Amino acid sequence: MTSEPQVTRELALAHGMTAEEYDRAVAALGRTPSYTELGIFSVMWSEHCSYKSSRIHLKRLPTEGPRLIQGPGENAGVVEIGDGIVAVFKMESHNHPSYVEPYQGAATGVGGILRDIFTMGARPIASLNSLRFGSLDHPRTRYLVGGVVSGIAGYGNSIGVPTVGGEIYFHPSYNGNILVNVFSLGIARRDKIHRGTAGGPGNPVIYVGSKTGRDGIHGASLLASSEFDAASETKRPTVQVGDPFTEKLLLEACLEVMKSPGVVVGIQDMGAAGLTCSTVEMAARAGTGMEIDLDRVPLREEGMTPYEIMLSESQERMLLVATPQTERRVREVFEKWDLDASIIGRVTDTGRVRVTSRGQVVADTPARALVDDAPRYKRPSARPPWQDGLAEPAPGSIKDISNGTKALVALSTSLNLCSREEVYTEYDHMVRSNTVVRPGSDAAIIRLKGTRYALALTVDCNARHCYLDPMEGARLAVAEAARNLACAGAVPLGTTDCLNFGNPEKPEVMWQFEQSIDGIAAACRALDTPIVGGNVSFYNETEGKGIHPTPTIAMVGFLVDVKGAITQWFKREGDLVFLLGDAHGSLGGSEYLALLHQRESGRPQGVDLERERALHDLVRGARDTGLVASAHDCSEGGLAFALLECCITGPQGAVGAEIKLEGKGRLDELLFGEAPTRVIVSAPAECRARLEQMAHTASVPVSLIGRAGGPRLSITAGGGTVVDLELAPARTAWRAALAGHLKG
Repeated sequence: MTSEPQVTRELALAHGMTAEEYDRAVAALGRTPSYTELGIFSVMWSEHCSYKSSRIHLKRLPTEGPRLIQGPGENAGVVEIGDGIVAVFKMESHNHPSYVEPYQGAATGVGGILRDIFTMGARPIASLNSLRFGSLDHPRTRYLVGGVVSGIAGYGNSIGVPTVGGEIYFHPSYNGNILVNVFSLGIARRDKIHRGTAGGPGNPVIYVGSKTGRDGIHGASLLASSEFDAASETKRPTVQVGDPFTEKLLLEACLEVMKSPGVVVGIQDMGAAGLTCSTVEMAARAGTGMEIDLDRVPLREEGMTPYEIMLSESQERMLLVATPQTERRVREVFEKWDLDASIIGRVTDTGRVRVTSRGQVVADTPARALVDDAPRYKRPSARPPWQDGLAEPAPGSIKDISNGTKALVALSTSLNLCSREEVYTEYDHMVRSNTVVRPGSDAAIIRLKGTRYALALTVDCNARHCYLDPMEGARLAVAEAARNLACAGAVPLGTTDCLNFGNPEKPEVMWQFEQSIDGIAAACRALDTPIVGGNVSFYNETEGKGIHPTPTIAMVGFLVDVKGAITQWFKREGDLVFLLGDAHGSLGGSEYLALLHQRESGRPQGVDLERERALHDLVRGARDTGLVASAHDCSEGGLAFALLECCITGPQGAVGAEIKLEGKGRLDELLFGEAPTRVIVSAPAECRARLEQMAHTASVPVSLIGRAGGPRLSITAGGGTVVDLELAPARTAWRAALAGHLKG
């Protein structure tokens, strides 16, 4: 087009490309790109879309399993449940947009992950989120928390998909770069799965959903694929604007049109990079091409250029390939739901995406050059010199505690360990009436209507552990997620991840990333929970300061019978309390050490994956034989805090316990040291012998540590009482603490 700027190497650099990448684009085309083509190459070869710094490492992750039907490479992963039913799930990040504009950034993150699910032909039935914010001393933190939580609630509640769980943590490393990771799960029939392929030359390409505007342009290439700086506020126009009510119409229209066999050849969400990504990726997957006429694209703003139309990330849009015989049916369905459905092009056999506007060719690019031949970098990697200094023995000169009760109260009302009720009550977690276990236990549980089956969902990552030891921290994240599922009575089906790191051009960041990949891979293999897909989010830095490495793990588990679900809180007075695993933990990387001594040091205690798996099998086996009434993972805050949670997290109020711990050495390590492979269970007295025998057979340490009942949590150790806490006020303080912190 005559009005387009002249493309130069300098203009390519302004688009986030390197000089070498620009030269590769010129070589792929055999000429200088047009302005629209430059935009297409810049987004498709951005870090966010191409995974150019991570793809060679992601290949080390296990992506096969007996129940896995669709692994990485599609809009979402698919695993077999049974009776022809499949679970479709994925996790994505919307970090940078949520920092710039928290409400819309978080809301459109939820909308985007939901579209990834229903574009596969699955109806979304549950969502999770994992949120990281900076210190409350930072001037933007409270504003960001309020905006993000409201955005998640506003979109998820309006569209009618329950938000059933998640996590939220605060740390100064996120002061300039928060994390908003969103997960969604849907259910489909195995024979109704749809994929994002543009098959059949001559087939019509149909644009469906909302009209295209100027929101979100360069969201993938310049906002999600670069560091933040002092000018980040100026990037607000690149944040998309969502409409959950339109998304609800789009969801129903897509699922309706996909019911009839053979109507939809392929379908893909117009998410990151919008029309560009959907056309190019669908053609590349099928080995075909497309001809697209931008004059047929429904627009909501006047004077939009081809460049803007191709790069817009306006929400609630899909690209669909039908057949000449079914295109009328597609248009009828979407018109019924009051949505645009416009034939904007045809599938070709050229292998190229050819784009016209006003009768002129504005882009003619080889599809596979943009996808399969995108840059792949093995960036320099080096262990940072400061890493060894972090591994110094954690206790050091720190004095042991003299008042366990006071320390436990401080932990329970701290920002990272207090109740998340203030946040999750903003979310509708009961809509659609499938939620069996609500937020507040180790895992959420969703029943599958019409069956006795249920799914357990959890999301986990201890970023402090990953900062101190990236490989071990990643192994621990996978192990904790699987342990949470075991505590719910579920067997893992599969895992999706959201890998949040700093600038990959820094060798120390790539070392953290590579170590984390190897840790995830080892743990997923050992625990039989393959990676079905996920997301990499680099450049989580502001003015050169990066976040703690945060490889977030979301895991889905299966219960053959929903009646077998377990929760973490004590149920009955008189039940015996057992510890499965070792009593002592480590102060290295513990919340106790960080909160009460302001130290982030020491190595997190390593996980023996064989022992971890044996523990999970034991917990599920005890559930299957009706031996246990509750089960709770022992993680952040250590053994004492886990016991307190068993006492106060039940919906009917507090149930106390009298606990006696055996062990020598430091009291703070016994009460608040953290370690994997530990679960607290409660069981009727008559089940003791059988439970202990099962544990011995499984080679899992088992200790009878007390009895549930009464209004207090009393812990004795070394011949004396070390914790004595009245639970009613402790429960009230724990539940109210987050609101108090946020209100200042």
